[in-house]
This record gives sequence, C-alpha cells and structure tokens, in this order.
Amino acid sequence: MTQNHSPDAALGPEARLSRLEAQVATLAEAVRALAQGLESIPSEDTAPEEAARGARLAHELLLSQGL
Repeated sequence: MTQNHSPDAALGPEARLSRLEAQVATLAEAVRALAQGLESIPSEDTAPEEAARGARLAHELLLSQGL
C-alpha cells in the first residue's frame, strides 16, 4: 500500500481546510492581478508594462505562499 507523505497528512481537517482557504484566496488575488494587468479600454492601447507588472505581481503572490 502507498502511504500519503504530504505535509498536510499530519494536519487535522480544520487545519487543512484553513490552509486550502488561504491558498484559494491567494490564487484569487493572483488572478485579479493578472486581470488588472490585461485590462484595457478597447479604444486605447494597453501598455506592455502593465501586463508585465500584473504577471510579476501574480507570480510574487504565488511564490510568497509557496504555490
């Protein structure tokens, strides 16, 4: 049989749920940062720096939470 050796295996259900909620919140923030970086008014050009800034922020958010 295979045993689960993940760090979450030793945590109780409430701790795992709390960790999952924090991860989902971080993912939502990362998606929001990406969306803001890609938002533009159709009649205006989007500056490439804005998209890069959004991507960088999303990446930093994910890294900060170990995702």
